[in-house]
Amino acid sequence: MSQYKKLLSFAIIAASALLAINFGFRSSLGLFLKPVSESFGYGREIFAFSLALQNLFWGLFQPLAGAIADKYGTAKVIILGSLLYALGLYITGTADGFIDLHLGAGILIGMGISGTGLGVVLPAMARMVRPEKRAFALGIGTAAGSAGQFLLIPVAREFLVTYGWQMALVIMAVASLSMILFTPVFKDDKKTDTKTDAESEQNLREALREASKHFHYWLLIAGFFVCGFQLAFITVHMPSYLADKGFDSSVAAASLSIIGLCNIAGSLAAGHLSGIYSKKWILAFIYGARSIVIVLFLVFPISLFSVYAFSFATGFLWLATVPPTSGLVAQMFGLRYMGTLYGIVFLNHQIGSFTGVWLGGYLFDTTGSYNQVWWWAAIIAAITAIIHIFIDERPVERLRHAAKVI
Repeated sequence: MSQYKKLLSFAIIAASALLAINFGFRSSLGLFLKPVSESFGYGREIFAFSLALQNLFWGLFQPLAGAIADKYGTAKVIILGSLLYALGLYITGTADGFIDLHLGAGILIGMGISGTGLGVVLPAMARMVRPEKRAFALGIGTAAGSAGQFLLIPVAREFLVTYGWQMALVIMAVASLSMILFTPVFKDDKKTDTKTDAESEQNLREALREASKHFHYWLLIAGFFVCGFQLAFITVHMPSYLADKGFDSSVAAASLSIIGLCNIAGSLAAGHLSGIYSKKWILAFIYGARSIVIVLFLVFPISLFSVYAFSFATGFLWLATVPPTSGLVAQMFGLRYMGTLYGIVFLNHQIGSFTGVWLGGYLFDTTGSYNQVWWWAAIIAAITAIIHIFIDERPVERLRHAAKVI
């Protein structure tokens, strides 16, 4: 193996490790819902709202984090994001009221995730490899996040059981600073960006104007809204839905674990296939398959087999949308401002997440059932599958012209 390939492999591994830490600690915070709530004597909705704020601020700050990474380099954003992430965990662990919880677990961790997560790291990974390997690299990064959930959630649980929730969060805060150790592999990211793309000179304002006028970019945004709606609804409300159907909580835990495990394979497969086949057709298939899986789950009598079968199928489709979606952003507009443009797409994913979680609770409270949300999730997935067929995945005219000149 050449020296270049060795360095590239190390960079991909380091970026994946960073994403694993980011996802792992974030995913473990649900374990703290009950002990934190009982410690303060709050209802569970207080800390749950903190975690909802986390998702919202993650989405709101993702475009900004992407823009800063595009302009000043990924390494600087990851350092700042790691510090915010660690500070958020520390403030949560030393909180003496709901304001601290909202600030720490909500706002600061949300901002920290935006600076150390997929929206910043995936564009950098895309710039590390050749175009034909780009989609597979994005799949590896996405799968790494899911792997982190299984590696670090048990660790966080051991901290919680052994030291209590406050000290566990402080330990996690210190451990999250380890993400800074991986920043050296991104030090030349901005330099690489400008050298590898055959693009005309373009500033950020021009890039945003170009994307905002591109109809097919909006179709991509609409699709990711639906993705967030489905994923967040299932993540938050699946345990309660299964409890309503008479299942033990262990079934819900197993269901979400199966989804996470299968997501690793699904993300890798989607990344590999996105480098071979049309990305828009892969997305159309994923959304169409999601719709079919949900309908089958609803129309057949629910059983242990149907729950696990649904989890298995859903897991393969879970984050499989990320490699082709982020890959399409790079394919349409180039890599120069991919962090910013993908950040905007991801913001709408998080708005969809907020909507799915809120609508699930609202409709359950008003109707006593989740059925409406399940059916809406199936319907909008089918619509999204159709609209992706009409996406023009060719590079924008600016890039096509630059390619002809070169």
